Amino acid sequence: MKDSERNHRTTEAEPKPLEEPKHETKKLKNLSEYAQTLQLGWNGLLVLKNSCFPTSMHILEGDQGVISSLLKDHTSGSKLTQLKIAQRLRLDQPKLDEVTRRIKQGSPNGYAVLLATQATPSGLGTEGMPTVEPGLQRRLLRNLVSYLKQKQALASGGSKGRDGTGMLYAFPPCDFSQQYLQSALRTLGKLEEEHMVIVIVRDTA
Repeated sequence: MKDSERNHRTTEAEPKPLEEPKHETKKLKNLSEYAQTLQLGWNGLLVLKNSCFPTSMHILEGDQGVISSLLKDHTSGSKLTQLKIAQRLRLDQPKLDEVTRRIKQGSPNGYAVLLATQATPSGLGTEGMPTVEPGLQRRLLRNLVSYLKQKQALASGGSKGRDGTGMLYAFPPCDFSQQYLQSALRTLGKLEEEHMVIVIVRDTA
């Protein structure tokens, strides 16, 4: 009786060691690699003044439908390739409270939170990098991140999609943005790469 119990226990425990090596091979090195494990929400150019920043955004939480409806040209219905950042806002508590309130109002399907990282031509699939308009200078996303960090600001812009309007908020690394990156932090241990957290909220009627 005891022997059969013991045998039963060892056979139950056996599969466990087989599962562990899988994790080892899948070790993610940086935030860009982590982003590849998420669903792609949008890629294109973030535009601020005369600079444009090739960016990939992957969904951390929220609704893909918000992205599909708001990041589209409101006349043609095609996907926007550029997002213009209209203003810089001070990264202070009242502004954070307002964004948090809008996220709560928009839950569960009126908002999306995305991780924005530097887009690479290979990461953009068949569409490739959108063409840059004359007069715009292509720059790395980290330049925008360090600019916002230096100014202690977040960037925002209105989004007028085919199916309504909304607001986009772009956060440099800060306490507010880190709350959405807890699983990335657990996976990677530290977030060294420059990145932004983008919040898109649909305007409530």
